[in-house]
Amino acid sequence: MVDILLNQKLIFGLMGGLGLFLFGMKIMSEGLQKVAGDRMRKILGALTANRVVGTLVGLAVTAIIQSSSATTVMVVGFVNAGLMSLVQSIGVILGANVGTTVTAQLIAFKITKFALPAIGIGAGLKLFGRDRKWVYTGEIILGFGILFFGLSTMKHAFDPVKTSEEFRQIFTMVGDNHLIAVLIGALLTVIVQSSSATIGITLALATSGLLSFDASVALILGENIGTTITANLAAIGTNLAARRTAFAHFLFNALGVSYMLLLFPFFMDFISSITPGDADLVIQTQAQAEALGGSIGDKPFIARHIANTHTLFNIVNVIIFLPLVGLLAKLSTALIRGKDEEMEFHLKFIDNRVLNTPPIALGQARAETKRMGQLALEVFDESLLYLEKPDEKRIAVLEKKEEAIDLLQKEITDFLVALSQKSISKEASKEIASLMHMVNDLERVGDHCENLWSLGQRKRNQKIVFSDIAVGEIGEIAEQTRKFLAFVLSGLERGDKTILEKAHHMEDTVDSMEETLRNNHISRLNTGECAVLPGLIFIDMLHNFEKIGDHVYNVAQAVVGDK
Repeated sequence: MVDILLNQKLIFGLMGGLGLFLFGMKIMSEGLQKVAGDRMRKILGALTANRVVGTLVGLAVTAIIQSSSATTVMVVGFVNAGLMSLVQSIGVILGANVGTTVTAQLIAFKITKFALPAIGIGAGLKLFGRDRKWVYTGEIILGFGILFFGLSTMKHAFDPVKTSEEFRQIFTMVGDNHLIAVLIGALLTVIVQSSSATIGITLALATSGLLSFDASVALILGENIGTTITANLAAIGTNLAARRTAFAHFLFNALGVSYMLLLFPFFMDFISSITPGDADLVIQTQAQAEALGGSIGDKPFIARHIANTHTLFNIVNVIIFLPLVGLLAKLSTALIRGKDEEMEFHLKFIDNRVLNTPPIALGQARAETKRMGQLALEVFDESLLYLEKPDEKRIAVLEKKEEAIDLLQKEITDFLVALSQKSISKEASKEIASLMHMVNDLERVGDHCENLWSLGQRKRNQKIVFSDIAVGEIGEIAEQTRKFLAFVLSGLERGDKTILEKAHHMEDTVDSMEETLRNNHISRLNTGECAVLPGLIFIDMLHNFEKIGDHVYNVAQAVVGDK
């Protein structure tokens, strides 16, 4: 009965503690992203083909968002979109591996006693803060407090089993067999989908005195393999380069763990030599610790030793593999064989895998919207070419591109709706609304272009001929509308908030031109210069150009944030 109660307390404490730990990590990460979102986008924008810069970018972004899994999933998405090469991506993931060790370093500080005050202060700032920055800071502090409270809960859950001989035998076996410990660490990380959470469990076990330092390090090494599974799962359904990127992540972590197991005693000695504290006591086995009159968890600095092990392993891995990035890429290419199938249309920038990282997701939605705008401009230009020289071969191309615009509207809108349901800042929420307006208006531009080429087809099929004056007037309003569309899309590309005044003037120009040309046409009808049937098509064309101008102005309003 006692064993059952002990096991129940262990299971409930571990479940609750792990839940609090993960929830705290999530809140803290979201708060950090809201505070540093724009800076994070700029960091990603600084990415170059230089592998060292890529590594530093991966390190910085992961340190900001507190999740190597999120960074590697983002990288897989970038490679899938063709925005990043395989060699570039490997450098970024190497950096992400180092960046994620910041979490363990934070946890290693003995500040568990401040968990409850942090929860109180963080909740107060989040609930009663008037300024957004204070609210976001409150989220960070609250998440930090919950994280440490969860860690403390897990540690106390292990207290009753310290005296259990069965548990001691299990953990002694783990400590004696490093390979088993590596496999357990990898499996545990795959199950909870968070290396930080597994490291939290490891620290709780170690500081409770149930795990030796050797066993803790072996578990940490396994966690470094387990965390690569997330990226490989994210790569399912992506292109070949993205799958190779995910596999390269597994490859260098697995190779790193392999050589580290071979050099295990030397690695332990080195960690002890660089970590302040009573290293000789910390690295004792469980049995030796008991002989000294206490458990390992009672000795100071074991958490710092474990955190330093995690950081140093990944730094050594970067030093070894950074010069071999090209070789890793070739090895990954050789092992993951195949040929990518060309798709007629696919989303290039947005990827649902990054929805949990709102600043990056918003940047992807913005990039896809810009791409949609350029596609709308292409459709407009090709529609004009068809009106000038009707060629039925153009229609198939136009139809595919217009369908692509429709699909982009749906996919971007769905993505933005899903993003709006995440924990995001007010600025992000406002931009999401603006992007929704943009994609809807750009889709309407595509629809009016379809109307134009359909009118061109009708004109061709019915053998209707416009007068030279009518052809010239259609050319005039088409040119003015095209200038307007190109101007606004250029502003969208630059993020220019000063375009509205000129856009308003250009829209007025298109409107007045449409009215003038319509009145001119009515005058020609009255004098008999134009026939009725060509006149109806002419008026419809003018109307569609004017409506395109209206939607382009709506896009301009969204660019500056008025919609």
